[in-house]
Amino acid sequence: MARKNYRTCVRMGNWNEDIFLEEEMMKDFLEKRDKGQLLIQRNRILIANLLKQTKLSVTADGFIHYGDNVLVINPDCEDPYGDHAVFGRLALSVTPEEMKTHLSNDIEVPCEVTAMHGTKPIGRNTFIILSLDGNALGEPMRYGQNFGLATTAGFDNKMLYLGSDHKTMMKAAKKSWLQDVYLTDEFTYLTCWQATYIDPELRLEYEGLPVPANTKIVIKHCHTNQALAANRKYSLRTYFGKECEVACHTHLDAHRSEKPLNYWILCTGNPSDHSSILLDRQALSSQKSIPEDQVVSKDAP
Repeated sequence: MARKNYRTCVRMGNWNEDIFLEEEMMKDFLEKRDKGQLLIQRNRILIANLLKQTKLSVTADGFIHYGDNVLVINPDCEDPYGDHAVFGRLALSVTPEEMKTHLSNDIEVPCEVTAMHGTKPIGRNTFIILSLDGNALGEPMRYGQNFGLATTAGFDNKMLYLGSDHKTMMKAAKKSWLQDVYLTDEFTYLTCWQATYIDPELRLEYEGLPVPANTKIVIKHCHTNQALAANRKYSLRTYFGKECEVACHTHLDAHRSEKPLNYWILCTGNPSDHSSILLDRQALSSQKSIPEDQVVSKDAP
């Protein structure tokens, strides 16, 4: 191999070719920087869209409607695995793969879904309620009726749809090895879900009735008939920190009723504060309604 004995500043050998090459590289760099096409710039745009504050829909009649922007929240519950500790709310959220997040300004599909701590409405955890035919915009969503959950996090107009499919040896949840839940850019039968009343004994009576907002329900996958679950036992390390795994599996207790892992709330916005959800307002109102002489201090024995 020929050894290069001179640098470009000496202006000997292929000095002219090397100088032109450096000028072209600098010109290409400056052009991409001005257009916002540098890798670090594209990454910052994606993260900014995922963490951007969003506004949730405000319901006037107390029901969920097609086209509403909601948070899909797994409510507070005691540890289902033996301890009596109370776990806080978890919100269904978009979680792109960490390495791919650094290399692109788009979310590659299929994209992972996790349950994040905290319920502040941002691009990651805001979902849109969709009807199958697209003609039911503004109409109430009903128990037993197929619907879709979509997000626009990281995009301007492109939607990603929440979906699932039967688990295989090649495709399953990372930790629990249950049925995987993911986001895809195709709206098919694999992305169809149904809202089910929380009490199994009253489900037939509630079939066809509108789904109330900010109330516990069970969300079942139409194709596999498995319920959406937040597996608090399994945590995943993501680009945004440690979050809980989301899978599609019906966890039943001794009475053949779904466990709190399968409980979800479609949360709407707080009309007096767009940065919070209506559940926070309801909790604050209930605290104010308690007489002061009945409030137990944390320092009391």
